[in-house]
Amino acid sequence: MDKKNVIDKLSEIFILELSGVIRYTHYSLMIFGYNRLPLIDFFKAQASESLTHANMAGEYITGLGGHPPLGIDNLEETDKHNIKDILQETLEHEKKAIKIYYELLDIVNDQSVYLEEYARTMIGQEELHVLEVEKMLKENN
Repeated sequence: MDKKNVIDKLSEIFILELSGVIRYTHYSLMIFGYNRLPLIDFFKAQASESLTHANMAGEYITGLGGHPPLGIDNLEETDKHNIKDILQETLEHEKKAIKIYYELLDIVNDQSVYLEEYARTMIGQEELHVLEVEKMLKENN
């Protein structure tokens, strides 16, 4: 197994997940309107889960002899705070996470069972998030 390559990908995951903490915390504060209460709970839960995911990636990084980075993704303020825009940004973030976890799976495939299982579990969780957000974006007809 190419440890450096794995650590680099885990570092990318670590950064993405930490940026999710900030992103989802921000969203929870910017929700207004009649759906406010359930949505702030949703985004607070997403922020907590992102922190858990970052910690897991960090544990794997240090376990492999690496050093978790201190940076985060470049978070741009879109100034779009209606619910539909926030959910669309959430969907994009979740899809990016799926892509990166699949990249990790490709790197560790047939090299490390525990990292394969980690990647597969995270892909499953992120795919469920995508399905949920897509449902939230659907219009009632």
